[in-house]
This record gives sequence, C-alpha cells and structure tokens, in this order.
Amino acid sequence: MRIMKNQTPAPTLPPVPPAEAEALYDRFLAEVRSRGIEPAVLITAALNAAVPAEGFSQVDTLKGWLDSFRPLPAEVVAELKQFYTVQMTYHSNAIEGNTLTQSETEMVLSHGITIGGKTLVEHLEVISHRDAMEYVEELARQNTPISEWELKNLHSLILHPVDQATGNNEAGRYRIFDVRSAGTNHEYPPHYQVPELMAEFVTWLNSTAAGALHPVEYAADAHYRFVAIHPFRDGNGRAARLLMNLCLLRAGYPITVITNEQRRDYIGALVHANNGDDTSLLAQLVAGACRTSLLDYLAVLSTAGDSRGQGAAFYRTVLPAHP
Repeated sequence: MRIMKNQTPAPTLPPVPPAEAEALYDRFLAEVRSRGIEPAVLITAALNAAVPAEGFSQVDTLKGWLDSFRPLPAEVVAELKQFYTVQMTYHSNAIEGNTLTQSETEMVLSHGITIGGKTLVEHLEVISHRDAMEYVEELARQNTPISEWELKNLHSLILHPVDQATGNNEAGRYRIFDVRSAGTNHEYPPHYQVPELMAEFVTWLNSTAAGALHPVEYAADAHYRFVAIHPFRDGNGRAARLLMNLCLLRAGYPITVITNEQRRDYIGALVHANNGDDTSLLAQLVAGACRTSLLDYLAVLSTAGDSRGQGAAFYRTVLPAHP
C-alpha cells in the first residue's frame, strides 16, 4: 500500500505573511469569545454554507483546512491521539459485544485499573486493541506495500492476549474451517479458498486501480473486501476497522471511528455490500465518520496557541461566513 496520491491537489496559493496569518488567528479567537460558543459550531456553519453535503465534498474541504495547519503542533497531536485511542478502542470493541463503558475503557488504558464485574477477556481486548492501534500508526508512517504478513501481525496483536487467556491458538492464523454470520446466516468463502483470496486482496490493496479511488472510498472498499473474505475465525471486524484507518491515515486523515450507536447502520451497510458488491452505503458511513473526526481536529487546532500563524486558508474561509 503506497501513500495515497488520489486526491486533487490544492491550488498553489501565495504565502501568507506571518503577521497576517497571526491576525487571522486572533480574529477567529475573538469571534469564538464574543459569541460564547464552541469553535465546532462556527466551523460547521461555515462548512454547510460553503460546501454541499453530497459525496465527499465536505470531507475534502475539511481535509484541506486541516492540511493548512501542518505541521500540526506536537501537543495537540498527543492530546488528540489519547482521545481517539480511547474512542476507537471503546467503540470497536463495543460493536463486537464488549461491555466496558467508554469511561471504564479509559481507566483501563490510562491507569491499568481492573473494573469489577467485567471479565478478564474484556480487559485484554482493550489492551490488545490499543497495541494494534499503535502498530497501525507505525505502518501509516511507512511508505511500503502492505502484505499478508502485516495483516496477520495486526490480527495477532488483537487476539494473542485473549488466546493466551482462553487457551486458543488462532491469533494471526487463517481459519481452517467454514463459518457463517450469526446475525444474517451469510456464508463466508470456504476456508480452503482463504489463502488465495487474501493473496488477491493484498494485490488489489496495493494496485494502481485502488490508488485511483478517493481515500474514503478506498478505505471503505478495503474494509468490505477484508470482511467479505473473513480470513480469521474471530477478530475480523476489529481488524477491518483498523485496516480502514490505516488507509485513511496514509492519506493524511485522522483516526476515524464508527461508533457503537451506528452499529445497526454499519451492519446494514455491510449486508447491502454483500448483496451486490455495492459499498456506497459503507462509504457514506465512513465519510460521515471522517467528517466528525476532521471537525474535532479543527475545533482543537483553530484555537490552540501553537496554531497562531498557521491555518490561513482555514481562517480566510471560515471568518467571512460569520460577519
């Protein structure tokens, strides 16, 4: 998987003098203070006024605004990383039935606290998902193809601690029997086809055709193709959502979370894709999640002290929308 080059490059603009860039930051901060509202409200209003919600237009605009703040301040990145590690871990595990709440997930990750009444496996799922996220972030910094070896490593990080606790030996190993979806009775490909299908999958993942897709569409397709093969007995959903994020991270997007509250729509989108290889509903869901993450990042960056002098393209667009 190469770093994605499938986005329309932003037009080259003349550099903004430092004094003007700082003045734009000051004006935006004054606007937030005078109105007494959250930055996200101003940003969302400006976005909706300037860009239609169809397709990926709003996501592309938000991504361009985020890029105007690069390089992102280290302290802001660290704060958002901690927040999204908890968010992603909680929601991805909850979709699979883990009963730890978001606050309990944060306590396990930040303080190593054991939550009374919760199983050992649920605690291990939290720790292992955090470790798998760190592996994905490491892969995202590399400009190398993703092979079956990396995908097996990712799955091993997700499942190995649980395997040790339960006595299973499935982490990083393709399934050796046939399975079906418990919720829909959908039958996945026979186990003896999995090695061949996974080889075809990674070929597509690194192909020119895949690289020509919009990053959101590419991430949604990668997610669907992976779960459609269902290469492992367990942990496929968590691995697919992490793979989806690897695709997005390499394209410069922040961590994107499909929430437990979206579980019904999420499963419905996957079922819809299974019925005709149509990932449009899943891509819409991923686009909405990207929009949320980008707004979160911009809400923090737009008022952060270290952003003063950055983000001129963002402020130039947002400020005129609020006379």
